[in-house]
Parts: sequence; structure tokens; C-alpha cells
Amino acid sequence: MDVTQYLQIFIEESREHLQNLNDNLLQLENDPENMKILNEIFRAAHTLKGMSGTMGYNNMQKLTHTMESVLAEIRTGNVSVSSKLVDVLFKSVDALENYLNEITETGKEGIKEHISLISDLNSLLESNNKQSKIEVKEKSIITKASIALDFSENEYINEMLNQGKKAYVIDIQIADSCMLKGARAYLIIKSMQDFAEIYKSNPTLKDIEEENFDFNLSFIVISLDERRVFEEELNSIAEVNSVEVKDYIPNNKQEDIKNTVRKEEIVKEDIQDEKVEEKVEEKNLEDKKQQSSKTVRVDISRLDNLMNLVSELIIVKTRLEEEVKTSESNEALEYLERVTTNLHDAVMKVRMVPVERVFNRFPRMIRDLAQNLNKTIVLKMNGEDTELDRTVIDEIGDPLIHLLRNAADHGLEVPEERAKAGKAKQGVINLRAYQDGNNVVIEVEDDGKGINYEKVRRKAVEVGAVSAESSGNLSENELLQFIFTPSFSTADQITNVSGRGVGLDVVKTKIEALGGNVEVKSELGKGTKFIVRLPLTLAIIQALMVKIGQERYAIPLNIIQTIEDIQEEDIKHIQKKETILLRDKVIPIVRLGRELGVSEEKSIKEDSTVTIVITKKGEREIGFVIDSLIGEQEIVIKSLGKYLASIKMIAGATILGNGEVALILDINMLV
Repeated sequence: MDVTQYLQIFIEESREHLQNLNDNLLQLENDPENMKILNEIFRAAHTLKGMSGTMGYNNMQKLTHTMESVLAEIRTGNVSVSSKLVDVLFKSVDALENYLNEITETGKEGIKEHISLISDLNSLLESNNKQSKIEVKEKSIITKASIALDFSENEYINEMLNQGKKAYVIDIQIADSCMLKGARAYLIIKSMQDFAEIYKSNPTLKDIEEENFDFNLSFIVISLDERRVFEEELNSIAEVNSVEVKDYIPNNKQEDIKNTVRKEEIVKEDIQDEKVEEKVEEKNLEDKKQQSSKTVRVDISRLDNLMNLVSELIIVKTRLEEEVKTSESNEALEYLERVTTNLHDAVMKVRMVPVERVFNRFPRMIRDLAQNLNKTIVLKMNGEDTELDRTVIDEIGDPLIHLLRNAADHGLEVPEERAKAGKAKQGVINLRAYQDGNNVVIEVEDDGKGINYEKVRRKAVEVGAVSAESSGNLSENELLQFIFTPSFSTADQITNVSGRGVGLDVVKTKIEALGGNVEVKSELGKGTKFIVRLPLTLAIIQALMVKIGQERYAIPLNIIQTIEDIQEEDIKHIQKKETILLRDKVIPIVRLGRELGVSEEKSIKEDSTVTIVITKKGEREIGFVIDSLIGEQEIVIKSLGKYLASIKMIAGATILGNGEVALILDINMLV
């Protein structure tokens, strides 16, 4: 059967199951007795095993099968959850993710079998079984090696024995390495049915059919054949480790029968409780299914194509607005504008994805970092349902990883230092997301030691970023900007987590490439907060169209604070830089014509005023001198392409209604 047509579905569903494994293993580590979480983990591993086997990925199937065996022993209570066991399970999940990444890139899982990891799982299983050998033996009386019969069932066996038939208890152990235990159990049952009537089984035949059992099976059968027939037949089946056939002797002592009946009642009560729990879980699953049935998976290329069509429609609408000026046409244009706006909003909502998709990977990462750094760290996440455009979501993962690693390593102290400072030994990192106008804000905050400004100052002088004389005049905010420069690190030694000075440099470059900005606030001894502001979308934005010389440019509207007309003589020079005093604030200004190399038009204003667009980047305000304003306009952002990607100060281009091209200014690079 050709399964390549199902490859994309397999990849998407496998990623969901692996994420569930990561999330639930973290919860299990904190709550080892929670059977609901354990059942979810077992279900995810079991599904992955079946999916990978169907697709022909044998190495992946073998690893998930071994994981399932360990999880099955935990479910039965034979193996206890320990930190070592969870570590091995996490390594197994990492190995499965590596398999999936290889499958995504090549369609094949590769040749690595992770034999040592499978060996670790098996040895862990064996050592746990040895430690709990007595406990296992006691628990196996009902669940593995014996079947309890009530009074009427005993009477039926007596009747069969009086008719000259024989009753046997058959205990069978299937090999742990068996890949298809359900199929093997089917062969066992089929073989016994050729010689006997299967009167009762543990687990039930329904559970066996659904593979809801471990590797041990018990049967009570009624037959005319001798015991050796069953021993020979069942031992001939592959992957059967042991077969034990014993005569079943009904116990007719009233007291013993009562005890047996009571045992059966206890078992039934347990089963009833399990059924109630299963019904609750089935109800939850049903709710999830109903919810998922209302959603469809759509290839991102189709959404991109839809967005391009909406973009073209907006361009045509803008052109019509410029060309048609009659009153009758204005009414039609207003209607067209409402339709295009609603269509744009609808398409944008389709493209929006919760940041939870990115946040989900971080709890596991912080857990591993805490162990690596010998720290106790708690990650608190808020606002996971905040939505961002798919194109932005796909790019913010790496910057957030660097910020979280920076908080865990640089920000938080080791438990001993925290105790001396009067803090709780457990460090806290807060990861928050929320919408702020046309932006989404993501904050990474720790309650650690904060940034040592003097240390940053000394390092800046040491690497030649600033002279020793000038460094004394720098404000705290100006000093903080040095931590974003390449190869700048205040770490005393290089580790596998930090110290190379590449983390925050990558953060700033990536965030600004997305049209956002990052700022930092820190208080020595209290902690540090990084604030990342990102645009909701990178496709269609509101912009202010301005004229510089003979050229038209677009400035994103979301960063503009105000527009001011300033007298030329009010522009002052401070440290050889032009500034203005606006509402008791000193604001530096930039003449865009000079920065862009565009010849400025002669000012036609009689009162010698200049127009300045005041923008805000984080906490810093800056003014840009322009020649004239054109007006506000909805624009479609077009990429400059890879050949022009290295051009600074330009974020992209847009097509105007008259067919002309206007460049979009990258304010981050102009500051």
C-alpha cells in the first residue's frame, strides 16, 4: 500500500502527540500518582507506535513500543515514577522528534536505532521490577496469574467436570520484545479454541482485542484433551516466553466461596470505577472531537495565495479612489471599501495563530536548563491565547529561546545565592503575551540579580565600544543597549548555555527584521524584564504617506506618536546632534533626505517651519524631518527580494493606486 499520500498527515499528527508527551511528562514528574496524566501519555505513545508501524518506520515503532512497555508497568503499579525514569522518557521523546525531523526533510527515518536508549529503558524496567518483586507478586494474584470465579461459575465448572470434561488454568507470558502483541494474542486464542472452550479470561477478550493488556494472559478453558496438548501447541507459537497449564479445582467450601465472591465484587467495583473514569475521559475526548471537527488543516501556501488576492483587491480599490470622484461613484467606493476591509479582516483571522504554539516548547526547555545549571526554576506562562500572524509566529521561536536561556543562566542566581539575598530558592521566570493596539507584546521577566550596570560599562570600554571618558556620561538605558551588540557578553566563563555574546544580538536582529523592537528594564538585585513588541501582521498595514524630495515614502502608522510643525530656529544642537524641545522633552531629530540621499525640496513655507513626524521606539522618541504629508493609507507590503534584502533603512515596498512604487521606511534602522 502506498502510504506517501498520508505522510503530511502523519507528520502533523505526530508533532501533536510528541508535544502532548512533553507536556504530560512534565506534569507527571510533579504529580507521579496522577493516573489520568499517565493514561494520556500511554495513549499518545500507543498511537505513535501504531502510526509509525503503519507508515513503515520500524525504528520509530521499536522505540515507542519499548516506551509503551515501561508506561504499561507504571500503570499497573509495578514500576514507580522517578526522576531517572522521567529523564529517560524525555530522551526518548527527543529521539522521536529527531526521527520526525528526518522524516519531514527526507521522507525517511534514517538508520539510527537508538539501541543504547532502548537498552536504558529495558534496564530501568528490569531494575524497577527487581526492586518491587514481592509487591509485583502480590499484585499479580488477580491481574496476571489468577482468575476469580463466583459461586455460579464454580457450579458450572463442577457440572462440566461431572460430565467427564477437564478444566485448566493456562497462564501465558508473551515476550516483551513482541512488536504486535495483539496479533500474537489472537493466534493464542485461535489455537486454544481448536481444542477447548474458553470459559473466562483475564484480561477480558474485549480488552485483548483492543490491546488493552500487558504481556501476561490467563485463561480458564474446558476441554476433553490432555494438558500436554495445550503445552505443545502454545509453546510452538513464536514470541511466547512461557506457558503454564494447571488443573482447575473448584473450591466448594462455603467460606472460601464467599471470599472468592467478595474478591470478584471488589474487582467489579474497581472495574466499575474505571468505567466511570473512562466515561469521563471519553466525554472529554468527545468534546475535543466535536471541537476539532469544526476546524480544517489548510496549507499555508493557500492562505498566502488568498492574502495576495486580497492585497491586489486593496490596490485596485486605492486606484479607483484616486481616479473616480463623482458622488455616485463615491457611494459604490464606500461599499467596496467596507467589503474589502471585512474580507481583509476575515483573511487575517484565518492566518492568526495563538502564541501557545510557540510557548508550548519552553516548559521542557526550562526543566532541562534547570538541571544543567543546578538551579530550581519555575516558568509561569500567561496569555498563551494571544494571536499573531502565522508568518510572525514561525519566526519568534529562536529570539524567545535566547531570552529564556539568558534569564535562566544570567538572570537567576543559584539557590545558595538566592537564600543569602533573602529570596526563595526557587527562581521564577514569567513569560507573558498580550495585545496592545496593533502590536503584540511578549515579556520575559525574571526575579534574579538584575543587570550590573558598572560591569556592562567596564565591558563596553574593554571591547572598545565606547571610550572610558564617554562611558561616564552614559545613562542606564544607553548602557543597556550595549548588551545587544555582537560578541558582547558579561559572562565570566563560556558554558554550553551562554558566554559567547551571540544570544541578544540574534534577538535584536530577528525582532527588528520582523518590524518589531525589543527593550530591556532591569533593577539590580530585583530582576530583569525584556519587552518584545511585534506587529500583528506583516502583510497589510496602515501607513502615513510622506514626500521627501520627489519621492514618496511610507511610515508605519503604529509607531507614530504625533506630527509637529517646528520653527527652524527652534532646532538646537546638543553634542553635534540636532534636537528639539517638545513638551519639556528633548527629542533628537533625523533629516530623512540626508539619510536616504534624496535631494530635499526647497521649503515653500513662508514662516520657515519644518514638518517633523515624532515616532516612538520602546521608551525612546525620535523625530523625522519630511518635506510634506500626503495622508494616511492602507498599504500592502511587498518584499524587496533576496537581491535587495541587504539594503538598510528600507523594510519593503508598496504599490500605490496610480501604479507607482513607494518604499516603506524601516524606522528601527534609522534610529
